Amino acid sequence: MDTPFAAGLVLGAAADLLLADPRRGHPVAGFGAVAAAVERRVWRDSRAAGASYAAGLVGAASGLGVLLDRGTRRRPAVRLLTTAATTWTVIGGTSLGRAADRMHAALATGDVPAGRAALPALAGRDPSTLGPEELARAAVESVAENTSDAAVAPLFWGAVAGLPGLLGYRAVNTLDAMVGHRSPRYERFGWAAARLDDLANWLPARLTAALTVACARPVGGSAAGALRTWLRDGAAHPSPNAGRCEAAMAGALGIRLGGRNVYGSRVEIRPILGDGRPPATADIRSAVRLSRAVWGAAALLLAATRLARPGGRS
Repeated sequence: MDTPFAAGLVLGAAADLLLADPRRGHPVAGFGAVAAAVERRVWRDSRAAGASYAAGLVGAASGLGVLLDRGTRRRPAVRLLTTAATTWTVIGGTSLGRAADRMHAALATGDVPAGRAALPALAGRDPSTLGPEELARAAVESVAENTSDAAVAPLFWGAVAGLPGLLGYRAVNTLDAMVGHRSPRYERFGWAAARLDDLANWLPARLTAALTVACARPVGGSAAGALRTWLRDGAAHPSPNAGRCEAAMAGALGIRLGGRNVYGSRVEIRPILGDGRPPATADIRSAVRLSRAVWGAAALLLAATRLARPGGRS
């Protein structure tokens, strides 16, 4: 039974809840800087080059996790603190909520320009022509999707694979954010990073949707609506994972997500998720409350799962 690791997962999640991300010297930012430097040297318009790039960086991050895991196995106090610190640095649930709160504050006072300025911290779509309703929709959709990406998924992989899982998942997700999007430069080079991120998030996204159902009623939402919309609409989304989280959130809040999104020169028409009213400013705060409940429940559930494993080792 790996009690120090399980306790470290919960302690790290609590640290994120209280402190959010480190403001300076964030290790994930450091990894991103290294990844960008490596990309400049190895980039080729090739799937094979992109696959080697992703495999090397994810392997390095996971290898560091293996070293930390081995070095702390016989030192329970060090293992607990190492796990807590690692968990704190790789999850971002509170920072996600704070970015959404800034959007809420801007829209609540009618400051649409400030809302547009707040959107890049949440989503990559072009905010220049968006009004209050579309900004609110973008915020709620980002909170729903990133509840999985930023919090539930790293906790999940920590429970499954220990310290290598925490660091390896964050490497995968960071590379997807850097090179996994569709553009002329990354269409081929970023293909492996994007597919690896889809695979790594497949189970966590569905766990997120299930916990959204479980947590909806305690925070004032509809569990039945979350379940119904998840099962009915989740697969309609072009992402194999984001749609499940967004559909469950839409059903829980009784709203309708999806529609026209603009990303630079690219326009996507997303399917409609849910059959309620369009999102309003107040729904941003409701989404943040539900998100916090979901990833908090995930931390406790996954720590208990880790405890229940025979031997509890990576």
